[in-house]
Amino acid sequence: MDENIKKYSILSKFNVSRETCIDFERFISLIIEKNKEINIISRKNDKISIIRERHIIDSAQAIDFIDLNDNICSDLGTGAGLPGIVLAIMMKNLNQSMKFILYEKSHLKSAFLKSVSNKLNLNTEVIEGNIFEKNNLRSDIVIGRAFKPLPVVLELMSKNFSKFKNLILFMGKNGKQTLNDAFKVWNFEYKEKMSLTSKDSFLINIKNIKKKFE
Repeated sequence: MDENIKKYSILSKFNVSRETCIDFERFISLIIEKNKEINIISRKNDKISIIRERHIIDSAQAIDFIDLNDNICSDLGTGAGLPGIVLAIMMKNLNQSMKFILYEKSHLKSAFLKSVSNKLNLNTEVIEGNIFEKNNLRSDIVIGRAFKPLPVVLELMSKNFSKFKNLILFMGKNGKQTLNDAFKVWNFEYKEKMSLTSKDSFLINIKNIKKKFE
C-alpha cells in the first residue's frame, strides 16, 4: 500500500494524508469490483493505474477551489462518484463536516454510491433522478466533471438553483473557445487553474452567473 500512496505525491500541496490515500485505493477497488457487474466506468479504462490518475487525482485537484468553511457541495451527474466521492473522502480525513449531495439518474449507480459512502463512512446524500427535473435547489458549491456542455450547465444553474456561491467545472482542450462562446450569452466571473493530469485541460471556478438577455 505504501508504494501506492507515493503515487499520490502530486497531491502533496493539498495536505493529502496517508489515510486519504488508503481510502482512495479502497474506492478504486470498489469501482473495479462493481465494474464487473455494471458499467460504472468504461471497462477499457478500469485498470488501477488509469483510475488513480485519470479519475481520482483528476477529481481531487478540485479541492483547490473549495472553501473549507462551506457546508454543502453538490455534484451534478456524479456517475461513479467523480468528483463527489473523491472530495468527500478528502473532507472526511481533513475532519471537515461538509456534506456532498450526489445527483445521479441511474438506479444502479445510485445504489453503488450509497454502498461506497457507507463502507467509507462519508458524509453524502445520493439523490436519484434527473437533476433537470428538480427545482429550487440550494448549495454552497456546485461541481461538475464530464457532465454537460458549459451552456447547458449555466442554464441549469440559472433555472434550477435558487442559491449557490460558486460553480466548479472541468474543461477540456476546447475549453477556451467554449468560454468565449458562453460570454456571448452569459455574464460571470471566473478563475482558472491548469489540470494536474492533462496539459490540454483546466478547471474553472465561476461566480455571479447572470444571463445577458432576460
